[in-house]
Amino acid sequence: MMDPTRAILGTYGQVFIDGVWQTNINKLEASVEVEKRELKLAGREWTTHKLGAKKGTGTMSGYKVTSEMINRGFSKFTIVNKLSDPEAYGFERIELYDCVVDKIQLANWTAGEEVTEETAFTFVGYKLTDPIVAG
Repeated sequence: MMDPTRAILGTYGQVFIDGVWQTNINKLEASVEVEKRELKLAGREWTTHKLGAKKGTGTMSGYKVTSEMINRGFSKFTIVNKLSDPEAYGFERIELYDCVVDKIQLANWTAGEEVTEETAFTFVGYKLTDPIVAG
């Protein structure tokens, strides 16, 4: 039976870009999709699949505090995602390599509201450096 206190809250998540903690980021999503090729083989009634190229995509969002993302432009960077919770079995750290933004947000504001930034990106490779393992 699952111990509900071990469920991880995103409250303690952290994003580091090229080693610098991005305290303004409050949401990160990253995933890898694999291209599958269907193979129909003689003597088999099931379609099988051959794995092809992988594609990494993600989005990070938060409050606009500086012009750093505009200044960075389309240059490559590394993201380190750290997900922890004081009651969890530990923390998880994943490195995303060769990240490049899809577009640069130059302006997006409304009077009387906090200015937020959402940045979509792609990446080429990842490494799970610290997995969470049940004690």
